[in-house]
Amino acid sequence: MFESIKVATRGKAGVLAVAYFKGEGLSAETKALDADGSIAMAAKRADATGELGNVVQVHDSNGYERALLVGLGTRDSFGLGNLRDAAGYLGRALSSARAESVEMQLCAALSKLRKGEKVDAFEAGAMVGEGLGLLSWRYDDLRGTKTTLTPKLKLSMHGCCKSFDDGFKRGLGFAEGANIARTLSQTPPNIATPMWIANEAKKMARKSSNLSVSVFAGKKLEDEKLVGHINVGKASENKPCMIRIAYTPARGKSKKPIVLIGKTMSYDSGGLSIKVGGGMRGMKRDKDGGCGVFGAMHIIANVIKPNRPVVALLVSAENSISDEAYRPDDVIEFRNGVTVEITNTDAEGRLVLADGLCWACDKENPEFIVDSATLTGGIVTALGSVFAGMWCDDDELRAKIESAGETTGERVWRMPHDPKYNAMMRSPVADIVNSAPVREAHPIQGAAFLAHFVEEGVRWAHIDIAGTHASEKDSACMIAGPTGFGARLLAELVERS
Repeated sequence: MFESIKVATRGKAGVLAVAYFKGEGLSAETKALDADGSIAMAAKRADATGELGNVVQVHDSNGYERALLVGLGTRDSFGLGNLRDAAGYLGRALSSARAESVEMQLCAALSKLRKGEKVDAFEAGAMVGEGLGLLSWRYDDLRGTKTTLTPKLKLSMHGCCKSFDDGFKRGLGFAEGANIARTLSQTPPNIATPMWIANEAKKMARKSSNLSVSVFAGKKLEDEKLVGHINVGKASENKPCMIRIAYTPARGKSKKPIVLIGKTMSYDSGGLSIKVGGGMRGMKRDKDGGCGVFGAMHIIANVIKPNRPVVALLVSAENSISDEAYRPDDVIEFRNGVTVEITNTDAEGRLVLADGLCWACDKENPEFIVDSATLTGGIVTALGSVFAGMWCDDDELRAKIESAGETTGERVWRMPHDPKYNAMMRSPVADIVNSAPVREAHPIQGAAFLAHFVEEGVRWAHIDIAGTHASEKDSACMIAGPTGFGARLLAELVERS
């Protein structure tokens, strides 16, 4: 939709965008701009409802090519995320009008909210930057000669003040991280192999002086007893690897690192427990937990730059089929000594995540660990596409994740841990099975399995994003396809920690 978006430094905008609440008139600041009265007249039109996302156009208004009245909904129901959505609707109108510059009159409408609350200009700018930035994503890399592409626009934003502009730049940076995750997700499996993803991580690190990348593949996987990778990936010619991305701050190097782990299955056929019917379609997105972590590291390194180390582990393999494939009935011993009986080769993601959790506990001395994964279809049944499932028994960490999710719009819902669920995972021949023979509490089974690979006393959260990592339809600031879920959430969490 937009090739680029930036803060304007000179000139006058072609479009004036005015935000207002449903059932309310224009602010005094807007009225001062409305010398010819055209905006006030438009606000009285029947189609100017003020509902969130309602956009009304006025041509040749007050020396602008056009003015856009953008509804924010009712003042009583307003939340910060409404600005992100409103920016998405505004962006669609700007794109339809082929506009290249816009002046935003927003902060005056936000000066007083319910109970005396106030959204400052920086916060407002950040939400508008995120909304427009997320809307701008497109994946046209593989379009060929039979596709005619509409030229993308370069959009300039004229903010109301420096604080708004600074927030706008932050929002664009957060959106860029999410869009990087979306591009990785959309890249097909014949391109996005585990080693290709590793090379993309190296490219990102070369652009950021505070990032470094190590790749564990081949004999290194054997040396480190990363047996989940080895077994899940051994049927594929695209060999597995664990990708370690480390952010090193200018200050605070001695602090314990936050460790983010992303399930990065480049493709999942189900292995010998093969997916049937249309079950394989879309399995290029089984890497989306890792894609979100990848995008978060971009934001961490380039936008928030926290004064503490952050380590990302992308646990990556392709679950394929050959005479080398691991089998149901196999037993695997992990580096922490836990033995696992394989009952279903389509429950492969938890095996590579187990490697990452073991490694993080053994090697990283973490402040806390958060893993993100498209782990179970059961969480989609439970929560749909509104919330991701979260398992976390640490009150402080859980509260931070929930709060970060409310800010970014990537919301999580707490799911239960309980010893009785752990009993479901017992094996008759090994310590545990990788998938219980019953389907009940399926998403909880996944968390119960992973808990065996987290050392006692280590704070940990597991987030199952199977219902939120992609969307089948357009929304305010998103188009159908990958959402980049986790990139903004995890970066926001790191900033709050």
